[in-house]
Amino acid sequence: MYMIESKGGAISCMLLALLFLGTWPAIMTLTERRGRLPQHTYLDYTITNLLAAVIIAFTLGQIGPSRPNFITQLSQDNWQSVMFAMAGGIVLSLGNLATQYAWAFVGLSVTEVITASITVVIGTTLNYFLDDRINRAEVLFPGVACFLIAVCFGSAVHKSNAADNKSKLQGFKRLKKIHNKFFNFVLTTSSFQIETGPADSGLAKGKAKEGTAAYLIELEKQRAIKVFGKSTIIGLAITFFAGICFSLFSPAFNLATNDQWHTLKHGVPKLNVYTAFFYFSISAFVLALILNIRFLYWPILGLPKSSFKAYLNDWNGRGWSFLAGFLCGFGNGLQFMGGQAAGYAAADAVQALPLVSTFWGILLFGEYRRSSRRTYVLLISMLFMFIVAVAVLMASSGHRK
Repeated sequence: MYMIESKGGAISCMLLALLFLGTWPAIMTLTERRGRLPQHTYLDYTITNLLAAVIIAFTLGQIGPSRPNFITQLSQDNWQSVMFAMAGGIVLSLGNLATQYAWAFVGLSVTEVITASITVVIGTTLNYFLDDRINRAEVLFPGVACFLIAVCFGSAVHKSNAADNKSKLQGFKRLKKIHNKFFNFVLTTSSFQIETGPADSGLAKGKAKEGTAAYLIELEKQRAIKVFGKSTIIGLAITFFAGICFSLFSPAFNLATNDQWHTLKHGVPKLNVYTAFFYFSISAFVLALILNIRFLYWPILGLPKSSFKAYLNDWNGRGWSFLAGFLCGFGNGLQFMGGQAAGYAAADAVQALPLVSTFWGILLFGEYRRSSRRTYVLLISMLFMFIVAVAVLMASSGHRK
């Protein structure tokens, strides 16, 4: 099997994982905003997510002089470590499934910030002690503190942006009421162009501009998960649940590959990262398959019913969903490869993925367009703390003996 032995190689894996893990949520959000049912998207995603683990196992898990390789370990008496790996896959699958619904309620950027920060605060602390403190505590924990500050900024951004959207919608309704009752003949002329006029509010002919009230209304009509009139507490509750799930999968994987609790019999080799990732992905796949097939017939959050036949015939956005699964699968694999070499606490630097997700959220979906100055200040502060946090966590990297 192929082993990463240098600190530079481990950091390269982390950076590539950061790009992949920050991009796939944007793709999943894109399909939901275009009206594809999340159950259909997640079923496609989970197929290629497992396929990525299989590809990694039969390539990187087999090449190189290091032993034992992937296939050899499949027949060894290592079921205790396999259980830890599969437990990690289960909690990751639950977290990913929850965030798919949270993105609609809370937004891509803030969802990723809150879940990532919870993951770092809980998961990184657990990994630090599981890894026998190979990471530099004087560097690591200030990085964790930066993530904790960032989650506070993220919650404030969500609250401020929700207030901005509410204000836009109220203003839109008032203007539309005036339009319908009194000024229809004025609005059809080119002379009516004031700051709060039809172009700025999205009433002008053509596609509504991003960030306007009309854009929010168009999005609500088109998207699969309807969020108007629902409490933002629902979204935040789902987000915090996902964050707790995410905080547990990396420590579970750490236990699977390093056997800190000495559950393996004497002489049985520890699971290598590729074998552990294979079992990890199988459990995630099975759970996702069971839950999403159930959600086809008994959907949650007011989604319409579907069927397995309807899923098989739904090719709208299937390619994007497959791509999201590959990116997530390879991203997780790279994170674990880097963590095995430099310490899983340092590898949690990939939880700075909101940097990438926020970029895609603003570029693709127009998040925070035409928001208040307060929202922009909070957003910049949140991103700044994440930049500091990822740099500090990577600087804490150690070397596993």
